[in-house]
Amino acid sequence: MGLQPYLILAACLFAIGLFGVLTRRNAIGILLGIELMLNAVNINLVAFARYAADPAGLIFTLFTISITVAEVALGLAIVILIFRVRLTVEADHLDLLKG
Repeated sequence: MGLQPYLILAACLFAIGLFGVLTRRNAIGILLGIELMLNAVNINLVAFARYAADPAGLIFTLFTISITVAEVALGLAIVILIFRVRLTVEADHLDLLKG
């Protein structure tokens, strides 16, 4: 199997994630869309690493996954904190940083 099916899968996954980020109003839905886009990037990194027979892509993928886990934990903690303060997680209603 060549490189093209992996790239098509990653492009579809990235497009679904981008659609989710642009159309969702719920902060958790936006976070899920961002996660889909990051997983599409990971698929690309692994596909190119396998195609080029270079383990650097796999190392970058592991690094990206660890950063993604930290981002999810921090993002979910922020969403929970905002829900406790505002009793909503709708992105239109989140104006806590406005002066």
